Amino acid sequence: MNGKLSWAIFWALVGVFVVIVCQFSIPAFRDLLRGSLLFLLPFAAFFLLGIALLVFTLREKVGGVLKKFFLLTGASAAGIFVSILLHNAIYGLFIYWFGADFWKGGDEPFFFIMAIIVCPVGFLVGAVGSIVLGIKNYRMAKKSASSPQ
Repeated sequence: MNGKLSWAIFWALVGVFVVIVCQFSIPAFRDLLRGSLLFLLPFAAFFLLGIALLVFTLREKVGGVLKKFFLLTGASAAGIFVSILLHNAIYGLFIYWFGADFWKGGDEPFFFIMAIIVCPVGFLVGAVGSIVLGIKNYRMAKKSASSPQ
């Protein structure tokens, strides 16, 4: 299989995603890290692993559809953090420039939707697609290795 380092980073990224989902969905897990800077550690790791997956996928010359799924997974992971930063920056700048009543009780919607809906869905599509292709490639390699030539 091509891109062994990309696969290692991919699985680390999936593991960190599971930790983040646990932080949001399991109250005991959430309460364990509440009020601590350790709460932010999985988010920082998720962003950095997303960037690493992008870099190593391009550097290792992973090809075909797997490359597209890896790039989607890495870009979506990094995109969540970038969208959160842009959401807060635009919201703050518009309040600074136009006053607190500019939004009329609303919020900046575009980057908020990107961070909360679009990027996580993109991550899941990329992750599931990568896993399916990885299983398919593994089975094909195993089948070709066991067949007589």
